[in-house]
Amino acid sequence: MDVSDLLSRAAHVTAALAVVLLLARVGRSAASRLRQPEVVGEVTVGLLVGPAVLALSDRALFDALLPAAVLDVLTFVGQTGLVLYLVGLAHKLRPGPGGPPRQALSALVAGAFLVPLTTGLLLVGLIALTHDTAARGEVPLPAFCLMVAVTMSITAVPVLSRILGDRGLSESAEGRLALASAIVMDGLGWVMLTLAVGLGADDLSGLWEPAVALLAGGGCALLLRLGLRTGPARRLCRRLPRTTAALLGGAALGTALLTEHLGMTAIVGAALVGLAIPGEDPAVPAENPAVPDAGPAPWTQPVAAVSHTGRMLTPVFFVVTGVTVLIDAFSAASWTLITGTLVLGCAGKLLGGYAGARLAGARPGPARRIGVLMNTRGLTELIVIEAGHRAGILPAPMVLALVVMALATTAMTGPLLGLVDRAERRGSVPARSELPRSVATEGSTR
Repeated sequence: MDVSDLLSRAAHVTAALAVVLLLARVGRSAASRLRQPEVVGEVTVGLLVGPAVLALSDRALFDALLPAAVLDVLTFVGQTGLVLYLVGLAHKLRPGPGGPPRQALSALVAGAFLVPLTTGLLLVGLIALTHDTAARGEVPLPAFCLMVAVTMSITAVPVLSRILGDRGLSESAEGRLALASAIVMDGLGWVMLTLAVGLGADDLSGLWEPAVALLAGGGCALLLRLGLRTGPARRLCRRLPRTTAALLGGAALGTALLTEHLGMTAIVGAALVGLAIPGEDPAVPAENPAVPDAGPAPWTQPVAAVSHTGRMLTPVFFVVTGVTVLIDAFSAASWTLITGTLVLGCAGKLLGGYAGARLAGARPGPARRIGVLMNTRGLTELIVIEAGHRAGILPAPMVLALVVMALATTAMTGPLLGLVDRAERRGSVPARSELPRSVATEGSTR
C-alpha cells in the first residue's frame, strides 16, 4: 500500500468515526428529550444506522461507504472502547461503605438473580419447542443454557445509578439496596459468563484453552495488582494521574488481547484488570507529606479517565455490531423469539425483584419500585451479549432478541417508576420511605 492509499484510508476512517460520534450525540439528545437514559438513544441509533443505510440503498453503495478495510479498523476501535470502559465498570463491582444489611441484600439477590436465571431456562425451552434452530445455534446445550440465563439476570449498574440520581433515590433505603444488589448480581454474572464461555468448547479437552487463557489473564491481573500496591506506583498515581491512566489502559488492552488470543473473550481480560485495581481504603490515614507513600492511592481519577475514554468510543462498537450482526439477524429472528425474550426478561426481573424485596422485608410499594429498578439492563447487558456472540454461543437472531429486550427494559424503567409514584400519590400503596426500620437504619449507620 502506497502513501496515497494509506492517507485515503486514514481519511475514510476519520470521516466514519466523526459520523458515528455525531450520530451518537443525536441519539443521546433524542433520548434526553424523551426523558430516557442517554444510553438508550445512543445504542438504538448505533445499532440501526447500518441496517437503515443498507435498506435505503444497495449493497454496492453500502460497501463503498463502509469497505471491509475501514470496517476492520472500526471494529478494533469499538473493541478498544469496550475494553477501556469495562475497566471502570468492573472496578465498581464491589459494595461500598454504607450499604444495606447483608440479610436484606441476600434476599433481594436471591429473588432478582435466581428468578431471571429460571426465566432464561424457560426461554431455552421456548426455543426448543418452536424448533428455532437459527436462535439455538450449534454450541453445546449447557453453554447455551448458561449464557442465555446470564443475559436474563443482568442489571446495569451504571444506568441504574444514573436513574437513582435523577429520581432522587440515591440515598434512599431502596435505592441503596437496589444498587448494592445490582453490583453483587453483575459480579456473579461475570463469573457465570466465564464458565459459559469455557463450556462452549466442543469437548472437555477444549476446556483447556479457556482455562489457560483465564489463568494467564488472572496472572497478569495479579501482577498488576501487586505492582499498583508498591510505593513507586502510588507516587506515580498521585503525581501523574494521566500517565497512570495511560498505563492502566495499556495494561487492560494487553491483558484483553492475551486472553482473546488464548481462547477466551477479551472482555474477561478487561474485567480482570478492573477488578485488580486497588480500591480506596477509608481505613488508611490521610496522606502525610512527610511520608510519601502514606494514605490511599487516588486510583479513582485514573480509572475514571480510562473508563471515560472507552465510553466515548463505545458508539463505534454499536455501529459495528449493527453492521456485522444485526443486518442478517433481522431476517432470521422470529417474532415469537423476540416477544418471548422480552416477556420473560420483564417477568424475571419485575417479579423476582419484587419477591426478593418482600423477602428483604420491604413493604409492597418500595418492593414494586425495587422490582422496576432491577429490570434496568442498559450497556452492561449489551457487553455480556457481545461476549456471548464473540464466543460463538449466541447466534445473530438470539443477539437481536436480547438487544431488543435490553433496550426495551431500560426504556420502560422511567415510565414504570412514574406509574408507581402516581399510585403512591393516590394512596394505593405505602409511601416511598416505608421500608422496615432495620433496612432503612442499619444500612445508613454502616
